[in-house]
Amino acid sequence: MKYWNLHKINKSRFEKISLIPKSITKIFEKFKKELDPNAEIEAMEEFKISQYHTTTSVKYILILITAPILVNQLSKNFILGPFIDHLWKKEHEILFLNHSQEERAFSELQRFEERLHFDILIGKMPPSSYEGINIETTKKAIELAQEYANESLDAIKNILSDILSMIIFALIISFTKRQISILKSFLNQLIYGLSDTAKAFLIILFTDIFVGFHSPHGWEVVIEAILRHFGLPESRDFIFVFISTFPVILDTIFKYWIFKYLNKISPSAVATYRNMNE
Repeated sequence: MKYWNLHKINKSRFEKISLIPKSITKIFEKFKKELDPNAEIEAMEEFKISQYHTTTSVKYILILITAPILVNQLSKNFILGPFIDHLWKKEHEILFLNHSQEERAFSELQRFEERLHFDILIGKMPPSSYEGINIETTKKAIELAQEYANESLDAIKNILSDILSMIIFALIISFTKRQISILKSFLNQLIYGLSDTAKAFLIILFTDIFVGFHSPHGWEVVIEAILRHFGLPESRDFIFVFISTFPVILDTIFKYWIFKYLNKISPSAVATYRNMNE
């Protein structure tokens, strides 16, 4: 049985071998196309189709980017914003959505008070200013309370407006199947048209940014910004667990994609990537 399978493989290989090299047949095919009287018309049609795909894809990308952003900002500032502000005034005693905000406010107030004491000790402020430290600290506490109340209010607005933007984005995707297929073909042509060196450079760039040895610091900043954007508690344990697991999973998926698909599509790009990575 194994011999029969090997015989079939060798037979198929021999059947693909031609007496005339493929390079010569390609030259004849090129001459044939150039001598064809309809070659110019076909070239113009291909150019028009390519131009149509490009313009359609660029317009569609702009719609996918601008439409959710416009909906987000309009709903946050003119629709949801005033309604949430009205409800928030009724519950004005709520200042912090989580303990992280309260800890940050306390740290800022403590640093402010320590700064006042330090200025007195180094002579920037007279010793009599000790009496005004409590007054200045109280003013700063009121200022921080207002600042963090506005941050909590913005977090609620961000959650609702982002949900609305995601709904709009999903609706655009669901009702534009034709534009999605055109965009896919445009991106495939754009990526496959790159040289092997450019492909390898982009692969190394993205892997170093997202899963490189220095990426944990970037992930930490991004996660803190996202949690603060939605008013969620900035748990250090959650951040460290995410950083220790997600980039590893992403790196595994990326290596599997290179092994499974890029090896079939462009093995020379994979070889260039390995040489550049070494």
